[in-house]
Amino acid sequence: MERWQNKVAVVSGASAGIGAACTRALLSAGMVVIGLARRQERVEQLREGLRAQEQNRLHAIRCDVKDEEQVSETFEWIRRHLGGVDALVSNAGIIAPGELSGRDDSAAMRSTVETNIMGTVNCVREAFNSMRERGTEGHVVIINSVAGQQVPNLGPMLPSLNIYPASKFALRAMNEIYRQEFQRHKTLVRVSLSLQTISPGMVDTDILPQEIQGVVKQHMPMLRSADVADAVLWTIGTPSNVQVHNITIKPQGEKF
Repeated sequence: MERWQNKVAVVSGASAGIGAACTRALLSAGMVVIGLARRQERVEQLREGLRAQEQNRLHAIRCDVKDEEQVSETFEWIRRHLGGVDALVSNAGIIAPGELSGRDDSAAMRSTVETNIMGTVNCVREAFNSMRERGTEGHVVIINSVAGQQVPNLGPMLPSLNIYPASKFALRAMNEIYRQEFQRHKTLVRVSLSLQTISPGMVDTDILPQEIQGVVKQHMPMLRSADVADAVLWTIGTPSNVQVHNITIKPQGEKF
């Protein structure tokens, strides 16, 4: 990670879970980190547990990735104050309650699509163009899920995952399109899906609805957010001629 010292990284969904863990890991590796979150105060609270030199390299910005204007304004702020972006960890995502077949659940389905898919589109577009303008090495990491490779069957006793797996399958396709587009433009930007995409299995975060958390945390092995952050650091730290296209990590003993 030596070549990434003092380079600028953006982490979306930085207020908790995987995003917060990635923020801490990138700061510990010497990067300047802009943590994006709707709950900006949670990113500020994260600062309190950092070393003094890391605190100075963390910038917390309130940003809803679904809002294209907010995302554009955020990356313009980064350009003006920090010169642009060198790395993006596109992590923001949600699982909304409801069913695909539910008559009253269209708003929840739309919110999931807008956050998980269009939020990624908004952030990757701005980050890529910033990296392209700088003309230096850049790296886009998209945090996905094993639900983007295989739809888990949680059984009739647990709530439906509704449109969440579909949104994660979309990220897999988008990862390949990004790879092709980045090559087409002859840039030095690499893209990794969860990672390049990194696709973790069940992770102990608050993204899971309470009714699912209460069951899976008792009966299923889970990854820590820091496990995923370690994979992000490894991916970004690979030599610039290495394109890591996809990493899947699962907790030992996971059943799906």
